[in-house]
Amino acid sequence: MARTQKLVLETWKIRYNFHSIAVLLLIAIVIAVVYLKGDSQGFVEQQKTPDESIPRCDLFSGKWVYDNITYPLYKENQCSFMELDFACEKFCRKDLNYQKWRWQPHNCDLPRFNATALLEKLRGKKLVFVGDSLNRNQWVSMLCLIESSIPSWSSKSLIWKGNSIVFKATDYNATIQFYWSPFLVESNCDEIKDHKGRARIIRFNAIEKHARQWTDADMLIFDSFVWWLEPKMTLLWGSFGSSDAIYKEVGKSYRPYEMALNTWSDWLEIHINRSRTKLFFMSLSPHHRVGEDWGRDKGRNCYSETEPILKDGYRGSDTDGRMMQIVESAIHELETRGLKIEYLNITQLSDYRKDAHPSVYRKFWVPPTEEQLANPNSYSDCVHWCLPGVPDVWNMILYSYIMHS
Repeated sequence: MARTQKLVLETWKIRYNFHSIAVLLLIAIVIAVVYLKGDSQGFVEQQKTPDESIPRCDLFSGKWVYDNITYPLYKENQCSFMELDFACEKFCRKDLNYQKWRWQPHNCDLPRFNATALLEKLRGKKLVFVGDSLNRNQWVSMLCLIESSIPSWSSKSLIWKGNSIVFKATDYNATIQFYWSPFLVESNCDEIKDHKGRARIIRFNAIEKHARQWTDADMLIFDSFVWWLEPKMTLLWGSFGSSDAIYKEVGKSYRPYEMALNTWSDWLEIHINRSRTKLFFMSLSPHHRVGEDWGRDKGRNCYSETEPILKDGYRGSDTDGRMMQIVESAIHELETRGLKIEYLNITQLSDYRKDAHPSVYRKFWVPPTEEQLANPNSYSDCVHWCLPGVPDVWNMILYSYIMHS
């Protein structure tokens, strides 16, 4: 009897120990599964974050931060595509701090430009900048950013073709092109090498001559503002040189701009392949011609300015909000017709940078007069941008949209 009780007791102990171990193992497995699931979710979230952060983050709201460690992103004299209109260091600008300001969005970081990744994205594709000299400013910046990051042995070329300047990265079969069309529609200023000093005549309802050069693009980046700011221009009904053409001179008005954008919109709606072509429109690039806006004496402008405006939300009187509204309205109307355009609103971030224009430090194709030389404010370029500089940030934002599209 005692022996039987002992065996039962031993058996119970074994079963107890087995169940205890089993329970402990089960608890351990549950904990491990929960941990791994949580860790896995964390890993997935980490993987998703770069792709999802761009849409959630406002890249256009932020501040300029001085950064002489990681900026500039390239050297002016090492960019073989640099143009004399934007080469401020070459034309004796001594203060180079304009190259060392980094744009910092308020709630995230601007993705670092990766030329190799962009060229892989553009492999076998064509990206075209369409617009005026500010769009050309951005295009040159793009080429400088790319050249500074790809191997010197990588084959590349630059070809002038009609109204276009075409960059090709041969190893990637990638094309990055600039197409001169300052009004988007036809005008008497459409010759890329000879368009200055003319009374402007705009054929506002004609775009096919230009647009047929864009139909095979995979990405189109438009801009058209500054050429519309003249105090007067002439509108043309009919063809240039036609005996029955009608010309009408008008003062500064927003209506011609609206009519031209309607022509542009109608063409896009009919001709753009929605499954292939990505569309972008760069917002107005602000001028800094009124120094009174930031506390300077009357008659002063961007000349001799060496620091950005640090007042949050600053907007200069030269920045035409009405023109921006017209573009935004045209883009919204196209979206209602099923055509998506990314509007990259770089106006505010650029408005802070009164220090970043060429001013007198550029090639002037018509030499300044003695009277102008005596007053540098009178011939300072406060419209375009030095490179490296502000357009690099435009391209970093464009890059983030392209890479996450």
